[in-house]
Amino acid sequence: MIGIQGSKPDGAKLAILNSRIEGIAKKMANTLLRTGRSGVLNRARDFSVCVVTRDARLLSSAEGLPIHVLVGADMMCAAMCRFHPVLKRGDAFLHNSPYHGNSHAGDHTLIVPVIDSSGEHQLSVIAKAHQADIGNSLPITLHASAKDVYEEGALIFPCVKVQENYKTIGDFQRMCEMRIRVPEQWRGDFLAMVGAARVGEREFLALGDEIGWEAIHSFSESWFDYSEARMIDAIRAMPIGRASWTSIHDPFPGTPKDGVPIKATVEIRPDEATIDVDFRDNIDNLPCGLNLTEACSRTAAMVGIFNSIDHTVPKNAGSFRRIRVQLREGAVVGIPRHPVSTSLSTTNIADNAAHCVQCAIAEIADGYGMAENGYPCAPSMASVSGVDPRNHKPYINMIFLGHSGGAASSRADCWFAVPHVGNGGLCWQDSVELDELYHPLVVYSRHILPDTEGAGTFRGAPSLYVEYGPVGAPMDAGFASAGTINPARGVRGGLPGGPSGQFLRRLDGTIDTLAQFSVITLQPGERMMSRYCGGGGYGPPMKRNPDAVLHDVEEGWITRKRAADVYGVVIDDASMIDVPLTHFRRSAASATAL
Repeated sequence: MIGIQGSKPDGAKLAILNSRIEGIAKKMANTLLRTGRSGVLNRARDFSVCVVTRDARLLSSAEGLPIHVLVGADMMCAAMCRFHPVLKRGDAFLHNSPYHGNSHAGDHTLIVPVIDSSGEHQLSVIAKAHQADIGNSLPITLHASAKDVYEEGALIFPCVKVQENYKTIGDFQRMCEMRIRVPEQWRGDFLAMVGAARVGEREFLALGDEIGWEAIHSFSESWFDYSEARMIDAIRAMPIGRASWTSIHDPFPGTPKDGVPIKATVEIRPDEATIDVDFRDNIDNLPCGLNLTEACSRTAAMVGIFNSIDHTVPKNAGSFRRIRVQLREGAVVGIPRHPVSTSLSTTNIADNAAHCVQCAIAEIADGYGMAENGYPCAPSMASVSGVDPRNHKPYINMIFLGHSGGAASSRADCWFAVPHVGNGGLCWQDSVELDELYHPLVVYSRHILPDTEGAGTFRGAPSLYVEYGPVGAPMDAGFASAGTINPARGVRGGLPGGPSGQFLRRLDGTIDTLAQFSVITLQPGERMMSRYCGGGGYGPPMKRNPDAVLHDVEEGWITRKRAADVYGVVIDDASMIDVPLTHFRRSAASATAL
């Protein structure tokens, strides 16, 4: 790479080196995807990789889920250096402690320090993978009812050395294999994480030899400065203002009977090019698994902000300089202390927190922000486990049979397949055929439910219905569904998305409504019925482009009746817009609103 070694990078060199580093991250991610043992990794892609500087600043998260990496990778690497002041080539550390920077215990994170030939720590690479099982007291990694970390039951690794001189430490491995239900699956996923991180280490050592470490560090500083400058421009283009938004999580075991209100106050200061998010006005930690870790509290604020600005602004420690997040210790969105349970930290309440930020920005001015996203962890995303009658071996996995939930933005309709706002649509939906192949289950139905979208000038995603059940043997299924009582809300006149729902079709055909947090045993022939929460709309539905409404009718997203009643667009039997009648309906609705 002629012209980079020993020089301060200009614009072209910045672009080239950023591409090189993102390429390394993509190689790491591809390794995880191709070698992961569980369906959580090799089918759903619920993992992240990132690169962190030697002084613990996020440099690149090109292949990372937002809730996994925006904040936390930096805190975990700082913990690594604090707990292990002498780092050596060949070291690797496992970190899943929610009290030392990790997202939640279910995300096992492998950190590898990149050590040069002289023994100097130059940067760190991270592979984070949601586990199918972590040894919880229940066969589910999202243990909503756990009163504390002891009731969760998982092994907690606060940046524990698991490899030395490139060899896995047997004591650690035996501990996991004794606690985790399907140890060979966990070990396969662990080795996939090791492989991904070692690929990153190898590639960075080669890059350091090629251009020199000082060139990489110079790039990092210049890239941070460039990213901050982009963030400054983005914020200065926004309106000045201050607004609050409250998003409510449905009641779960251990919560108030009316649910959990989550509030954020957002202040945009274009003159200073800063955005402040204040989460301090929230209730104290709850005796359940809904509490957020500090990493997820800060990340949720950033997710809401980055959903509301120019999407091309790089997400790294440079752009983060312009964001201030205020938290308090002991709050449900804040800084928890051991032994508070944070089992669901990456999903439910984290989504409410992110919604508060992007919806508050929408309140400040039209054309900014985003509606609420549909909520996660419906039965279509359950943890399933049991003994497979085909081979008499135990199995456990988290299925991703169906998720919709995308929210409308100020400029566009939703991205449909967004399981939750912190995921950003990066997890994949499982193939029906592969889930039936890998698990003793059959999928009876998977389809969109018409007329459940968050109607608006720009619309949110409709609800998705999935029905499945076990074959040949009982199956345990655990889930922590939200959005049944408080579905995703729209903003600036947009309507809410369809609510979630969870039901059991019994052998005699009767249908029981299930609690939103449930771990139940399905008998062969019984069916789990899952309705995924739709996303909220942005802006008044009567202002939606009539051609877009017609397209939604033709695609089967909405019926002609909903087109007329909600959007004021009349479509005749020939699938043509009745322009005079549409104009009349919309004019009448506008007059009524006045």
